[in-house]
Amino acid sequence: MTFSSRIIAIANQKGGVGKTTTSVNLATALAACGRRVLLVDFDPQGNASTGLGIDISERVTNSYRLVTGEISVGEAIKSSSVPSLDIIAAIIELSAAEVELTTLDRREFRLADALLGVIAEYDYILIDCPPSLGLLTVNALCAANTVLVPLQCEFFALEGLSQLMRTIEVVRAGLNQHLVMQGIVLTMYDNRNKLSEQVASDVRAHLGDIVYHTVIPRNIRVSEAPSFGKPVLMYDLNCAGSQAYVALAAELLNREKEAA
Repeated sequence: MTFSSRIIAIANQKGGVGKTTTSVNLATALAACGRRVLLVDFDPQGNASTGLGIDISERVTNSYRLVTGEISVGEAIKSSSVPSLDIIAAIIELSAAEVELTTLDRREFRLADALLGVIAEYDYILIDCPPSLGLLTVNALCAANTVLVPLQCEFFALEGLSQLMRTIEVVRAGLNQHLVMQGIVLTMYDNRNKLSEQVASDVRAHLGDIVYHTVIPRNIRVSEAPSFGKPVLMYDLNCAGSQAYVALAAELLNREKEAA
C-alpha cells in the first residue's frame, strides 16, 4: 500500500535526548520548506503540544481520545501558529492508554487505523513518541514508514540504542514489514566539549551513513523557545539551533529524493 505522505516516528526510550525538540522543530522546518505537515503528540507529557502553544484547555480533542476511539482523526486535528503545520495534541491521560489498549481490537494498530483518513492530506506526519518502548511506541512504529532517532552527544549515548533497534526489528518482522530506519540525528552537541566530538565520532564509526551529517547543537535559544509556546524557528530564526533544524529538514528531503 502506497501513501503520498511519509510517516516518521521520532523515538528514543531515553528521556532528555531532544526527541520532542526535534519533533517540533523538524516539523516546523519541513512546513517552512513548503510541505504540509501533521505532528502527532503521542507522549503523555504533552510537551510537543506546549511547544506549539497549545494550552491544556485547548486539548479537549487529543491523541488519547483518538486511539481509544472516542473521536475521529478529523476532530482531533488542530491548526497551529505555524503555517502548514497541524497538530494532534496530547494529555496526561494518554499514559492510561498503555493499559486500556490491551483490551481493544487491533491494539497495536489503533494509531495507524486512526490516521488512515487524513494521510493523503499531508506530505509528512511526524509522531513524537513517549520515552519508553511500551504499547504507545509500538503503535507509532506500526503507523510509521520510518523511524528517526535523536541521540544525545553524551557518555552512554549508545546505551539503550540496541534495545530500540531490537524493538524496531520485532515490529518489522511481525507487525509492519515496511518500517525502515530514517536515520539517527546527533543532538546536544557542544563544540567546546571534547566528549561531544568523541561521541559523534564513535556513533558514526559504529553506525555509518545512517547518521545524519547535520548535528543539533546545545543552544540556549532552543531551550527558551518552548516557554514561549513557539518552535525555535519562530522564536529566533537566526540562532544556531534554528539553522541546524533547517539543515536537518533539507538533509531529510534530500535523502527522500535520493531514495525515490
